[in-house]
Amino acid sequence: MATLKTVSRNLPFVKQQLGALTSNTSIFFKLISSLTVCCYFLSYSDYMVDILSVTPGYFLPPTFRIYSAFTFCFLELHFWELLIDVLTLVLCGKLIEPLWGLVEMLIFFGVVNLSVAVLSAFFYLFLYMCSSNTELLFEVHIHGMAGYIAALSVAVKQIMPEHLVFRSPIGKITNRNIPLCVLGLSLILYLVGLIEGTYPTMYACGFLVSWTYLRFYQRHSNGTKGDMAESFCFANFFPNVVQPPIAVISNTIHGLLVSAGLCQKPVRKYDMGSSTAITISLPGSEPHDQDRRRYVMRLLGLHVLKFILNFFAK
Repeated sequence: MATLKTVSRNLPFVKQQLGALTSNTSIFFKLISSLTVCCYFLSYSDYMVDILSVTPGYFLPPTFRIYSAFTFCFLELHFWELLIDVLTLVLCGKLIEPLWGLVEMLIFFGVVNLSVAVLSAFFYLFLYMCSSNTELLFEVHIHGMAGYIAALSVAVKQIMPEHLVFRSPIGKITNRNIPLCVLGLSLILYLVGLIEGTYPTMYACGFLVSWTYLRFYQRHSNGTKGDMAESFCFANFFPNVVQPPIAVISNTIHGLLVSAGLCQKPVRKYDMGSSTAITISLPGSEPHDQDRRRYVMRLLGLHVLKFILNFFAK
């Protein structure tokens, strides 16, 4: 009884803070969050879990449940996963959408989630080919926002690579470290049996797909594609001590893909019109982009500060 009174007494405060958190969130992220919440309640039905999630054995003919590639991302089975999804969507949406716009956010969402569905399904099909374990075909259900959460962490790293997140006993943790740290943590949680194997699988696929898209294919307002900045190279996601060998491997793969016509070479524009200086323009490094990033950072900081002040005032 006392618990119910406590909950009812604090409910208006919780509603107020949720309203403040979502007040400036776009309709796109509100819609995704609402669909995820609705599908969470559907997860109590085993039938709906089977229908909405990607099951590797049903993804190919004769069943051919291609539609599940469009529904799997909205389905979460655990409340803590739902909470992480909604908070990440809202906070990252406030940062990224003002820079990209609604259309690019829709494209990014579609590219990442469709690719994660296909790659994850084929990964489990490959494991079945190696092990002949039919449970990998029909007992594995690929679902949730893990792939898109990874993609958002990569996008935030691209925007603010050296922004300090927190200090740890092993050193500073910045946005550059977040994608691989979360991937490593998810692998550990899987090995100790706290999460399913689909979570690190989807996260890894989302990480690779989003980096590839942002690095080579995303179109910018200045007419260029991708982001060939050195701070966004693949090796930059790793600790400094292992970056040289990672760079050799990734550069070799990139060279092969360029030769096959699947990727582009780094593009740099030189302005030779000035006799005093040479201006180098890289994709994604326009001055107005940097101004918008600073503006969004100030706006996001004000929202966080307001939330903290309201919390302690309560």
